[in-house]
Amino acid sequence: MKPFVINRHGRLVFPANFLGELDFSVLDTLEQFTAVIGRDFEAKAPTGTDILARAESGSYPGRFELLRDLGQNLFWANRFSIPMFDKRPTRWRDVPRSRDDVFLPVLIPWKEGERKVAAVADAYHRLPATWDAATEDKIFGLLFDLFRHKLHHATELPPVKPTVTEFLADPDALTFVLPEHDPDYPVFRADDILDADEKVPELEALMRWAMVLHNQYPWERSRTELRPPAAIGDDDFVIVFHPRNRDVAAFINRVKSARPTDATPSAVPAARGPVEARAPVRPYPPVRVRESFAIRPALQALAIVRGEHVCDNADVIRNTSFSWSPMSADEISAKTGIDQRRYTSRDLEHLALDAARAALAHAGTAPEEIGAVLVSTCTSNRLIPSVSTWLSGELGLLQTHASVDLVAACAGLPYGLAEAVRLLQEVDRPVLLVCVEKFSDKIGSVRTSRMIFGDGAAALVVAPAAPGASGDVDVVQTYASGPWSEVNSIIWPNPEFDNDITVYGPEVKALVQRYLGQMIDELGAQDDPQQPGRTLLEGIELIVPHQANKTMILGLAGKAGLSADQLYFNIETMGNVSAASIPIAMYDAVRDGVIDRPMRVFAPGFGAGAVGGYAVLRVDPAIVAPEVVWSGSGAADGESVAASRVTGTTSDDVRVAFGE
Repeated sequence: MKPFVINRHGRLVFPANFLGELDFSVLDTLEQFTAVIGRDFEAKAPTGTDILARAESGSYPGRFELLRDLGQNLFWANRFSIPMFDKRPTRWRDVPRSRDDVFLPVLIPWKEGERKVAAVADAYHRLPATWDAATEDKIFGLLFDLFRHKLHHATELPPVKPTVTEFLADPDALTFVLPEHDPDYPVFRADDILDADEKVPELEALMRWAMVLHNQYPWERSRTELRPPAAIGDDDFVIVFHPRNRDVAAFINRVKSARPTDATPSAVPAARGPVEARAPVRPYPPVRVRESFAIRPALQALAIVRGEHVCDNADVIRNTSFSWSPMSADEISAKTGIDQRRYTSRDLEHLALDAARAALAHAGTAPEEIGAVLVSTCTSNRLIPSVSTWLSGELGLLQTHASVDLVAACAGLPYGLAEAVRLLQEVDRPVLLVCVEKFSDKIGSVRTSRMIFGDGAAALVVAPAAPGASGDVDVVQTYASGPWSEVNSIIWPNPEFDNDITVYGPEVKALVQRYLGQMIDELGAQDDPQQPGRTLLEGIELIVPHQANKTMILGLAGKAGLSADQLYFNIETMGNVSAASIPIAMYDAVRDGVIDRPMRVFAPGFGAGAVGGYAVLRVDPAIVAPEVVWSGSGAADGESVAASRVTGTTSDDVRVAFGE
């Protein structure tokens, strides 16, 4: 997990974006490691030669672009040392000669270094300030001091450094040497980096880069030389590299010994190529609830909990990772339709508990009346006990017919409703369905995921309808699988991305297009159970889709024959909350007056694992509970703000429920 922190200015900070740390426990081979380094440190970084060409040709429009290139170049020059080693200036006489966990960098002198340094200095002073000259000067001072004293060529650095014994065996090897060293050489404290505070988000990100890079060289750089073993005196200092932690040391041992472990590719069956995807022998018909089940479902309550921290696009840019391409806050909004997403400092299960308590209170349902508890989530860290069984215990349920977690990702609501409807037939008593996600600590430095995902929870009480009543759920449908590429379009944990959640955009778009077209075709082919003679599609009053990516969904919906005014979005302020996105969006549609009376809603969901599904249901504003707002108290024991029941069905009553 890679949680965010709140700095002393009250801003969100994502340490994983600039510290460059990797989880070596998931890396087994040198090839895996270099692939990760190539993507995270090398792919976007210019070489010194690239910077020279841009500087001499006048390609930089302003100082920001040059500073960004300098920062990425210096992260690239430290691509192996940052994630793997602590650098410690040590007197040569005190360096152990025979240990296998002490290393010295072997370096190649930098060709054309003086020309490149001069070109950068000249370009910076000729270029206009982009936003804030004083701040840009500070950043340049930190970065340029490193750039001009780099000394070594960075293109051919070895991932695993030589031991001292190996260094001594090569008389021509060169390493860093200092004639003296101040152990109190000033570096930035962790809090200094977290509390960086600049008015321009892009410059705040660069300031953090510069501070982190400064700390990579905690010695007087101007006096550093490259020397061979014979030219190092006993009282000289060398820069000794020590593995950052036990996982790094174990990885180095694996690489150097080439010993296979149970987790290495040589010890497991070779991966097969993708299997051809074949269509089912016959289609899976949608489940028409009134015709299929004796006990019809009624929605009694809908309660939500949002993450308590707002992460806007400026926050994302303030935390720009060195592995990202340039992008502004406005460009994020244009690309995704998202201006804000919500994050929580609390555990996922406490979000679920708060939403569940509020829903039960609004429904007037005692915990002991609940027959089953369902939790739809794909981001839970809890396996034993599951979130649903933990939730059952926290609610004081001595026994349920079933308490089970469903991993259906962004189709969590239709999957959960379909299972709730089936369970109603067995228990003939209310079922509690909670959709909850916490993405904020599973994103790491992956920009696509950071732009999109958020945290939140929603809980519904699904109860048996009164005898003779039609119920609130007309149709449910679920799908899964698809071509291999779509099944694996969203992965978490993903060892190739340091176990962070990763999204492969073209494949996601393909699965959404496939499922959305199938859903529209099914609705158009069905009779409306409420009004024979028209199709179910014609009977839809509002579409509340999974809030995946507004720009993408609107484009695909248009291709499917739907107009923008038929769809409701709250993604601008919530981001993508996967399983919780549809119920939170339905809640906000009531808040915004879009659902101002009992209304027929089509709720399609689609996502990871190539899952899909939809529900056609009636949403009555009266089911909406007052929003649970976490004040910061009670987080440890899961206490939540008490929710009072909202009565009545008029729009005035709904406004009162929302405190308007």
